[in-house]
Amino acid sequence: MQRADTSLDYGRRLQRVADHIAANLDAPLDLARLAQIACYSPHHFHRVYRAAMGETAAETLTRLRLARAATDLARTAFPVADVRRRAGYGSDAAFSRAFSAAYGQPPDAFRKSHRLNLAARMSQGAHIMTIEVRDLPPLRIAAIEHAGPYAEIGRSFQRLAAWAGPRGMLGSTSYGVAVYPEGDHCNAPPPGRHVLVGLTVGPAIAGSDGVAIHDIPGGKHAVALHKGPYAELPRTYDALFAWLTASGEEPADAPLFEVNLNNPSNTPPAELLTEICLPLK
Repeated sequence: MQRADTSLDYGRRLQRVADHIAANLDAPLDLARLAQIACYSPHHFHRVYRAAMGETAAETLTRLRLARAATDLARTAFPVADVRRRAGYGSDAAFSRAFSAAYGQPPDAFRKSHRLNLAARMSQGAHIMTIEVRDLPPLRIAAIEHAGPYAEIGRSFQRLAAWAGPRGMLGSTSYGVAVYPEGDHCNAPPPGRHVLVGLTVGPAIAGSDGVAIHDIPGGKHAVALHKGPYAELPRTYDALFAWLTASGEEPADAPLFEVNLNNPSNTPPAELLTEICLPLK
């Protein structure tokens, strides 16, 4: 088998694993089962997965569970105990330690902080932040379609990473991109319309295995920088659109998109940087 074909085969196998993990967040991690899905020996699966994905399968599962927990805390009224059980933790102390290590504060404080921010936005308007108007270069992305709630978009990014990892495309020069055909991060796309979940790529990369190449036009954009967990992105969306109504600018008839400037697999959620890019006329 040629080297390129080998990378394709690794990608297909790891995509199956990514799909299985995402569809079974509430189940215990079974490395033997994952190795079977990937058609690898259990002795080698762990190292192959870590080499391609930049983290272990257990770390992937924990990260996705905690990201879901952060969304539950920020956007629902689920009791913390229910969020903890859904994240797979048997005690409040264990959940608090893990969540604090990832998000910088315990679950109760994270929820309280989010609600205080929400109350402030409702009573005082969106928080003050800097919005830049910039001419952006075009982007070329390798992408898959994501249908359904935004809260589940991490699953699609994980599947894309399984395609990209064996091809050596998860380095510091590639960025995650989410393109919204209608609406924004805060809403599920309308029926029949899908969010594009992509990774910036160079001209030599071709699509395969359900991954297609898309070109995002450059030009004039309003760019808002969000720092912090993805679960708190609605705050920055509020600020961006509050700015838009007072700016005299008009949005262009083109989808907005997000660019993830760092990698959630090796960046603390509090340090995540996301640019929200709104095309302007």
